[in-house]
Amino acid sequence: MMDWLHDHPDVRTIRVAAADLNGVARGKRLPARFANKVFSEGTRFPFSVMNLDIWGEDIEDSPLVFESGDCDGLLMPTERGFLPMPWLEAPTALLPIWMFHMDGKPYAGDPRQALARVAERYTAMGLTPVVATELEFFLIDDSGKQLRVPPSPRSGKRRSGGEVLSLRALDAFDIFFTELYDACEAMDIPADTAISEAGPGQFEINMSHQNDALKAADDAWLFKMLVKGLARRHGFAASFMAKPYDEWSGNGMHMHFSVLDKDGNNIFNDGTEAGSDKLRHAVAGCLAAMEGSTLVFAPHENSYDRLVPDAHAPTGIAWAYENRTSALRIPASGPSARRIEHRVAGGDVNPYLMIAAVLGAALEGLRDGKEPPAPIKGNAYALDLPQMPTEWGAAIEAFTSSEMIGRIFERELIDNFAMTKRQELRYMAELSEQEQSELYLDTV
Repeated sequence: MMDWLHDHPDVRTIRVAAADLNGVARGKRLPARFANKVFSEGTRFPFSVMNLDIWGEDIEDSPLVFESGDCDGLLMPTERGFLPMPWLEAPTALLPIWMFHMDGKPYAGDPRQALARVAERYTAMGLTPVVATELEFFLIDDSGKQLRVPPSPRSGKRRSGGEVLSLRALDAFDIFFTELYDACEAMDIPADTAISEAGPGQFEINMSHQNDALKAADDAWLFKMLVKGLARRHGFAASFMAKPYDEWSGNGMHMHFSVLDKDGNNIFNDGTEAGSDKLRHAVAGCLAAMEGSTLVFAPHENSYDRLVPDAHAPTGIAWAYENRTSALRIPASGPSARRIEHRVAGGDVNPYLMIAAVLGAALEGLRDGKEPPAPIKGNAYALDLPQMPTEWGAAIEAFTSSEMIGRIFERELIDNFAMTKRQELRYMAELSEQEQSELYLDTV
């Protein structure tokens, strides 16, 4: 991995960074000449750094702080290695890291370790999940009191409305998107199709399917960092905030997945359009975990402004074939591409926790072998369906008490995440709507 630095002698500084429970990058800056030490010895953060609130503050009464002496964990480079940071002016490299105990045991409170634990359970069963994500974001002019779409660098004009699948909307920011795709290639992020979405200045970029769940999560985390940083370099903001505008649909992060057996066969495929028994078992697991995992899919107060009826985000716990109003959709495809689309998560999620929650629930469904309810037809918003939590506090309680969540995540992570969210819930009540928006715009 050090060869990358030798091949890029203009890089004089590096950042080492890990994702905390909110998906915020926490790390250090150091001269490139000391990079080898990170590989040989690692670096150290307090365990509590992985468990900060959205303001970057310690969690009150957390056992990770004063009770334990705020002791350090050991952070080592992930298999990703060095990556360029094209949104910075000076040539700089990013080295993703993750947390361990000093004896080398993975730290259960690290969200990337939580996903690795789920991936290992698939491997133990001779299975490999194939994952792709779709990330929505807004380009925003936040220089004034009111958020609005930035003027096109080409025309100088602002488009006040959304333009679904509009080439004009994409072309208006052509320089930005060209640089974004070049940066994704340099960072080995498999960015595929870009489209304009329903909101003003809203876009979606899909990631290619891959049979490495950890890399898929890395890609989503790095992509969010890249888009936000590159937008600032162009003089505006980019935000994955769930609902920046009251009057427009919010940002989602949809996830498509299938599962391969040891021979590379898609276990969701039985040659029919309906899919296999195993597809339905995975659906049943995802539905059973939906209430408890809502906090992962909607981790912030603003997240619940998106999860409302008739706003292109699911609210009922249901599945369907080729139906975008349902929480789980089985897209039309050739049999070998049979897959599940999980449509609940907002763009403000931690990708590691989100992918772990979905894959973990599907695996528990495969183990249980239960049948889901019948797939729905028509408008899910108009049906009498069990509902996901509609308030942040209810979602926190559902997360901590869910039997399915206890099967997917280790108790330490569950407790840490719940403590984080309870503290944020308390202090968010002191902020105005504008202050909340300013906070979430850049952090999530």
